[in-house]
Amino acid sequence: EQISQFADAILYLSLISGRNPQFLIDEHVKSAPIIYKLSIEPIPTAYILLDGGNKSSVQIASDTNPIPLENHEMILAHSLAGQFLGKIMLFLDCGSGAVKHATSEVLQYIKPHLNIPIIVGGGIKTYKSAGMLSSSGADYIVIGSKIEELPSRDELNSITDAIHRG
Repeated sequence: EQISQFADAILYLSLISGRNPQFLIDEHVKSAPIIYKLSIEPIPTAYILLDGGNKSSVQIASDTNPIPLENHEMILAHSLAGQFLGKIMLFLDCGSGAVKHATSEVLQYIKPHLNIPIIVGGGIKTYKSAGMLSSSGADYIVIGSKIEELPSRDELNSITDAIHRG
């Protein structure tokens, strides 16, 4: 229902930290024919919901308990499972409007074990946070809620510069 014919590609997310079959396979089965018909490139992505300090819309909609940020072993196990299942990207997300974001400790712990790029999103509001995550192993940074605040061009440039320096 949310697939645009104008998209070039789509993160084909598998909520591997959840146990709800609707988001483990059902939604994929429904969307696959649409994506195929529209010739949109699917990017198989392991999606892991982390605890960002508040109840996210993903948590509510999927009935998924987020993984605590301090549980590095569980985050690594889910990350490896996603890689072993053939996902070509990993998305660590604390959810839109999160109070906390993934930590440098989490990234430094899991990065050496993975051969796929890591996307980090949720709760990233400053150029310092974006730079820290980038220098700790995040390959891509998502700052969706921050963009919705319509920050100044200078503020966006500061975030972008911090990511590229990382």
